[in-house]
Amino acid sequence: MSTLKRSIPAEKALKRLKEGNRRFVESDSYDGDIRISRRSYTTENGQHPFAAVLTCADSRVIPEVIFSTGIGDLFVVRCAGNVVDDSTLGSMEYAVDHLGVNLVLVMGHTNCGAVIEAIKGHYDRHSLEIINDVRAGIGFETDPYEATKLNVLNSMMLIADDMMDDSATIVGAVYDTQSGRVEFLL
Repeated sequence: MSTLKRSIPAEKALKRLKEGNRRFVESDSYDGDIRISRRSYTTENGQHPFAAVLTCADSRVIPEVIFSTGIGDLFVVRCAGNVVDDSTLGSMEYAVDHLGVNLVLVMGHTNCGAVIEAIKGHYDRHSLEIINDVRAGIGFETDPYEATKLNVLNSMMLIADDMMDDSATIVGAVYDTQSGRVEFLL
């Protein structure tokens, strides 16, 4: 029998993300806990994130800020186009199986360069793999917002297929880089 201490229930974690995003949208300051005492606590007691987030490496997309969280609250994996590969899957498995996370959030964003380049069919050297992964998810969609949602749904499906035996809830979302709002795809 596993002695893994599970995180908060997925429904509660999702509510916490939504509330944090509401605070972020309504504020000009950051209210996540980044105090020295929090760093010391997580160093001594380990990390106990309440959610895992797969999102894009775009510098405008900062999950800890977008959801008004602090040190140790989120387990974040970032990759251009929020695509899923073996490293991403391994990271998500670690969050669920070793850290007890019950909620996995896959979050795309507006104005995503990887999605736009996949629509256009542009790529350079190493980005070809990322663009091909995005294209696999969006098919022939040409509307950037709809393509972003399709890319998120594809990543969710790939994670769900890999984590079939796990009890984590997988949710999708799109972050609007202009308004700061997160649309949850439920």
